[in-house]
Amino acid sequence: MSAAPKVAALRGGHVSLAAAADAFLATPRTANPNTHRAYASAIDRVIARLGRDRSLAEISDAEIGTALAELWGASAPATWNRNRAAVTSWLIWCQTKKHWTAPSVPADAERRKETADETRAVAKTTIHRLLSRRDIPLREKTLWRMLYETAARAAEILALNVEDLDLEHRRAPVRSKGGTIEWVYWDSGTAHLLPRLLRLPDGSSRARGPLFLSERRPVPARRPAAADICPHTGRARLGYDRARVLLDTYAGLDLHQLRHSAATHLGEAEVPLQLIMGKTRHKNPRTAMRYVKPGAEAIAKVTEVLAPRHRTH
Repeated sequence: MSAAPKVAALRGGHVSLAAAADAFLATPRTANPNTHRAYASAIDRVIARLGRDRSLAEISDAEIGTALAELWGASAPATWNRNRAAVTSWLIWCQTKKHWTAPSVPADAERRKETADETRAVAKTTIHRLLSRRDIPLREKTLWRMLYETAARAAEILALNVEDLDLEHRRAPVRSKGGTIEWVYWDSGTAHLLPRLLRLPDGSSRARGPLFLSERRPVPARRPAAADICPHTGRARLGYDRARVLLDTYAGLDLHQLRHSAATHLGEAEVPLQLIMGKTRHKNPRTAMRYVKPGAEAIAKVTEVLAPRHRTH
């Protein structure tokens, strides 16, 4: 999806799906880069499935429901809800703000219940085995290691540019959910991988542009904004959906589990909650405490206290 092109006011007549999407993505509500990228990803995939040049007015509710089901019907409830919400916001905006004839998300494509998952944290040994595997490509290994060591949200790390990195101090500024600029920090594992990730075939290093790149250059019809194109290689920024699929394919994990695991492992190491909140940048202690539940290894270890005393004679 091209980023926020200058969109002429469209009143009545033929409004294509692509024009309606571009108009919505040019509004202030998607001004945050992370929000824009998430909304653009979901909406772009839906209109690509329906036909970008088709008229918005001719699309039925059932077609919207079918597209959602085909794209994310088999996904986790959180993934379904996130993408469904993006498409819903776009269509409601078309109807209420622009007064265009537009479909709605059908009633049977309802929001799904997200049950609390008590096994979100992954054992530290599992994380380290994953990041030591020789079959994991450098890009994925760097991304996953960085997500774990920073305990940052995946969207924040995927939004980083090369010029944002403070390699000397092992940190980078990210834009948080509320739009605030905050710092995330990594350690030696990420620090060792980043120079290799930035190295170009001629031996020089990338100096600017997206940190994590897609496998190939985008086709003209799906060319993203200039800020999401690497000036050295012409490749686009790696998207959240692709990153999610890759981690699921290699390890059967969700991107958020790396952040959750990092917080849990800090809690198991008896790091004070205040410091864990500083690391994860949670503002509410009650929210942070959900992430620092002891994992299975810690519970098994503490159970030893309840064992009968060993006889000495």
